[in-house]
Amino acid sequence: MKLGVPQESFSGENRVSIVPAVVPQLVKLGCEVLVERGAGIAAGFRDEDYASKGATICDRSACCEADIVAQIRAVGANKNCGDTFQKGQNVIAMCDPLGEPDAVRQFAETGASLFSLEMIPRITRAQSMDVLSSMATVAGYRAVLLAATELPKMFPLMMTAAGTITPARVFVIGAGVAGLQAIATAKRLGAVVQAYDVRPAVREQVESLGGKFVELQLDTGAAEDKGGYAKAMGEEFYTKQREFMAEIASENDVVISTAAIPGKQSPLLLTADAVKGMGQGSVIVDLAAERGGNCELSKANEKVVEHGVTILGPTNLPGEIPKDASQMFAKNVVTFLSNMMADGKLNIDLDDEIVAGTLMAHEGEVTNGRVRDLLGMEPLPDPAEKEETIPFDDEDEAKEETDAADADSKSEDT
Repeated sequence: MKLGVPQESFSGENRVSIVPAVVPQLVKLGCEVLVERGAGIAAGFRDEDYASKGATICDRSACCEADIVAQIRAVGANKNCGDTFQKGQNVIAMCDPLGEPDAVRQFAETGASLFSLEMIPRITRAQSMDVLSSMATVAGYRAVLLAATELPKMFPLMMTAAGTITPARVFVIGAGVAGLQAIATAKRLGAVVQAYDVRPAVREQVESLGGKFVELQLDTGAAEDKGGYAKAMGEEFYTKQREFMAEIASENDVVISTAAIPGKQSPLLLTADAVKGMGQGSVIVDLAAERGGNCELSKANEKVVEHGVTILGPTNLPGEIPKDASQMFAKNVVTFLSNMMADGKLNIDLDDEIVAGTLMAHEGEVTNGRVRDLLGMEPLPDPAEKEETIPFDDEDEAKEETDAADADSKSEDT
């Protein structure tokens, strides 16, 4: 079975889906690995690095014609990629199915199968396949470094002959993977760190990293869905939350916001007035800027300065640290494939929670229930609920056969 690794075509995307170190694992699974010429250069991997591990270097068309195509971004996450697929092929990538469901519908028409890695279920068995967590780790780390670069003061406490330099104060909104990594990184740089999350249960994690958990006294029992992701809350909740955010933000030099809801507009947490209340030279790094942002003044992929506050809206921080990000992503992909590969073949077992959760399109159909709902499509019938049909054209004859079978059954019971 051939596995293709094309170079990423999304603007500014420096990562690559498969790195040389995992090629032997893929070969062991029964894959012939085809890597597009120059696919890993931006991430620090040369063609000869791949070849030395057993991969074949080829052109893009050969990669995109492979049985399995592994990409960082595809379909909705890279709508202008221009690659075409056909029945029998399998595409594994981040696809933004909840944000761009129509792209999934269009892909389904090709007959190829689409696996969206963002949809990996939050279960123990799938942790080593979770690309969102891997990439969020990189983003949380990078966000703190960006803030430290922009902030006109140093992060750590310093006792010098010229006097004492007080530590920077950092407020992290959202204690998911990105938020926790931001807390840890800011703490390592010497900052005083506070953090907030709608889920009070994460207090212990925040405090274990040296941060102080600040809690808003509101009912947050429905803040998390069954998949472990944040859920949208009511407007009354967000109004009170914004007032609270403004108060805490005004006390800090840096705010790093990570609150995002899959497939939906990011919740507005920092208003323009909240920004105005922050100190001169303060910095906001809004990791939710791609879907509108947590800050009212954020602009995706832009640096904005308002009221003396610098607001950054990066949308692809993992792409700025491509070598390590690619290594983590590739490991996730190999583990994901290992769950489906047997005897050199890809086994799409819909009874497997991981397979069923990530499969967006298969055999010409949009298969994911959430995506179908967003598209206004009827749910697919559950095979387990289908009634067994009787192979008769004549309804009366079928009824006679059924009655006879019932009679036999009663006789045997007796």
